[in-house]
Amino acid sequence: MSAKQYKTVGEEAWKNNVEKVNAELFIFTYGSLVVQLVKDYEDYTAVNKQLDKMGYNIGVRLIDDVLARTGLEKCADFHSTAEVISKVGFKVFLNITPSVQNWSSDGKEFSLIIDDNPLNDFCELPPRAVQDGLWYSNVFCGVIRGALEMMQMQTEVYFVRDVLHGADVSEIRVKLVKVLDEEVPANDE
Repeated sequence: MSAKQYKTVGEEAWKNNVEKVNAELFIFTYGSLVVQLVKDYEDYTAVNKQLDKMGYNIGVRLIDDVLARTGLEKCADFHSTAEVISKVGFKVFLNITPSVQNWSSDGKEFSLIIDDNPLNDFCELPPRAVQDGLWYSNVFCGVIRGALEMMQMQTEVYFVRDVLHGADVSEIRVKLVKVLDEEVPANDE
């Protein structure tokens, strides 16, 4: 499939197959969650890890939902995987379409550039949070990592820059570490 076709799949799924939730309610609920994590852990590195862990658990489950809503098959290569993440995954759940840019020469790394992150609405980080490296939307990294692991791809996913840190756009870097072997569970014939 081409990038244009993936975009159409994502738009159709958003229009027809997704129950909508009030965006402001979702954004404020997420913000409350992050505030509670900051209070509980009092360490931004630990908060980043918890957001990633939560996102990972979401991503492991969301991939089945995306495939069921869209009828897409497993991607043929990492380039098509990037397009599906951008044009289908983000579109279906957040109604945004990050651009895929900055491919590495070996084709195993790319960036998702998010111009308008809905989680950033109504949010301003205190200077200490920025200085100490809180990635407010780190849940996205976990979601991507969890979903890709279910598709047999071990990845590293991390924020490079964020609007809440003063950048003009937010950038998430996705690196393919290795393709995992599909394992048959013990005693499964």
